[in-house]
Amino acid sequence: MPPAIQLATLLALKMSKACKQMGPSDTSSLFPSQPSAQKGNERSGDGGIWKSSLSFADSERTENDAAIARPVPPQASTSGALVLSRSLYVEAAAFKNYGTPARLPSVSWNRGNQSTSAFEWAEAYVATAERPLLNMSQGVPGIPPPQEVLDALGAASSDPTKCGYVPNEGEPALRKASVEEMKYRYGEDIDVTPGDIAITAGCNLAFVSIAMTLADAGDEMILPLPWYFNHEMTLTTLNIKTVLLPTRPEDGFMPSIPVCESLITPKTKAIVLVTPNNPTGCVYPSSLIADFAKLARKHNIALVIDETYRDFVTTGPPHDLFKPFSIPDWDWRSTFIHLYSFSKAYCIPGHRLGLLCASPALIPHVNAALDSLQICAPRPPQVALAPLLPSLRPFVDATARAIGSQGGYYAFVKHPFRGVHANTVCKRLAQELGVVVLPAGFFGPNQQPKSGEEPERWIRFSVANVDDEKVKLVCERLKESESVFGWEVEA
Repeated sequence: MPPAIQLATLLALKMSKACKQMGPSDTSSLFPSQPSAQKGNERSGDGGIWKSSLSFADSERTENDAAIARPVPPQASTSGALVLSRSLYVEAAAFKNYGTPARLPSVSWNRGNQSTSAFEWAEAYVATAERPLLNMSQGVPGIPPPQEVLDALGAASSDPTKCGYVPNEGEPALRKASVEEMKYRYGEDIDVTPGDIAITAGCNLAFVSIAMTLADAGDEMILPLPWYFNHEMTLTTLNIKTVLLPTRPEDGFMPSIPVCESLITPKTKAIVLVTPNNPTGCVYPSSLIADFAKLARKHNIALVIDETYRDFVTTGPPHDLFKPFSIPDWDWRSTFIHLYSFSKAYCIPGHRLGLLCASPALIPHVNAALDSLQICAPRPPQVALAPLLPSLRPFVDATARAIGSQGGYYAFVKHPFRGVHANTVCKRLAQELGVVVLPAGFFGPNQQPKSGEEPERWIRFSVANVDDEKVKLVCERLKESESVFGWEVEA
């Protein structure tokens, strides 16, 4: 494995004052609840007093194992713009609370304009051979896929028999192979079959199809804040109201069950989580995920979890929701929807391949949405990957070990400049020092701090797409910023 992909936490450590007192392999004092970073990692550097935000739940949360009574599924309604979203699970446990849809104002935030701003900041920087632009703004793989994947993609793309459509839900061989990979990740005793799988043109499209299937205009879905902006954009596009579930740095950005429950209304159709999280990088404990599953079941709504980064969790199965007896009287198909992307683990983001795992009772309705969006996912990558997935496990596992288990791609960092908004810091980092990163404001509604309130100071660094030497350069420039920006630095 090339050294280009390493622990995200080490980047945060190198931006921390603590790095001046400890080596890069000694992380236990900062993250007592997490395994120590692997020994011998040489991505070291001094990032000044930039503070890591990577704090996590101390231990597995106490679970209430008492069975929660499942409400009787309501009668399906034929009202609303999307009839399919009103006809799910008539004969099974329903995902939805049915009500009359009402068009609500969309969230006042334009991710497109803000992302453009980040690129505009970068364009203002005059790069040289000695001072190159260092782009840590996008979560993309830093290495190509293995040669066997490239060869298989080429062969499948040039095969005249593989130019036609496939079923809406995808190549049967890839669906079957995906189940075997899920057993490898979650345990051989999970209850998942190829009938639970639908292949999509990327994980984002999986979420779009699920949102179209579950909700109508005016319905609500709960998203933790900071959010993955593509999820919010999808809901806004569909006129589904995004209900914000705030998270706090002091809680390790873990969402709260009681706070979430207080946000549920008759219009709520789903709770949407991302773990390992984008943008914060935090990994939700399996007990927290189980508690969210219980909460969703209690209120007869869906729990949708985007697990794009599941392969970078090296501490064991990400959760046990696919196991029949993980929760008393549990049937995951009545509540849980799993989303996944092949982009990160297999380093093929441009080939647009994802999947969703849900009840076979839901899949036909998802297919109806997908048919209007993609007809079918690209066929060549499906054909290429299906027979290779078992042999690619060493590659994926080596990548996961190199990156580490604490979020994989991202470090969420609090900058050290007192009273300065993260947007301003990111703009100057890009324009003057050539370090392109994204402020936390890009992952939430466009809000100005209230009078007397400290401005937003969190910044997302994507670390998987830069090599070791560039990470060291980033750390040097972050330290440099403390002296050249002329702002008060918090001790």
